[in-house]
Amino acid sequence: MDLSLKLKEYLIKNGAIEVGFADITNFTPKEGLNSGVVFYITYPKEIIKNMQNAPTPEYLEELISLNSRLDGLGMKCEEFLINEGYDAYAQTKKRLGSDFGEFNSFELPHKTIATRAGLGWIGKSALFTTKKYGSALRLSSVLTNAPLDFGEPILKSNCGKCEICKDACPGGAISGKEWNYNLKRNEFYDDKKCEKYALIVSEENLGKADTVCGKCIYACPHTQKYIKKS
Repeated sequence: MDLSLKLKEYLIKNGAIEVGFADITNFTPKEGLNSGVVFYITYPKEIIKNMQNAPTPEYLEELISLNSRLDGLGMKCEEFLINEGYDAYAQTKKRLGSDFGEFNSFELPHKTIATRAGLGWIGKSALFTTKKYGSALRLSSVLTNAPLDFGEPILKSNCGKCEICKDACPGGAISGKEWNYNLKRNEFYDDKKCEKYALIVSEENLGKADTVCGKCIYACPHTQKYIKKS
């Protein structure tokens, strides 16, 4: 069986909802690991449906659970590729820790690999977005030197004139400017404003300050289509 198909089937069998492969030659943080494997798991519909007043305790609990499951999946992917004779490095949350850059972003974000794999685009909320699930998902990725079947990169937004997430953001973090691959995140989205509001609303809703909100996830029309679909 073809390696890409074999790996995709393996990751889906172990919990991934979707898997993609991307050429990351020009921006890999690990020399020689020029292929990116990216995968995501979706939030359950019922948790998102109940987020009219986000964040909710259930949402935070699920977020933590998804991060753990994605880390496990990343390590399984790494092990799979090493067993196939290739080098691999899982970009797990545990490994990357809280080593964010100036704009709360890792050197090679999972969503950059996901857009290059053709799985979706970056919404005006700066969240990775797909037509099928909106932004009700979480991503992880693995860097490797394995020869994989790369997807067709998506290099610009599919949000169009929609500004629903902008209107839903009480923190004013979303400018309404459309993403494209040449834009840096801070050129269309203010992570500091997002963080400032999240600390306030999480204290109100959860009883403790945290950098979680989720209002833009709930508001996205594509997310709404996902949670309303039977």
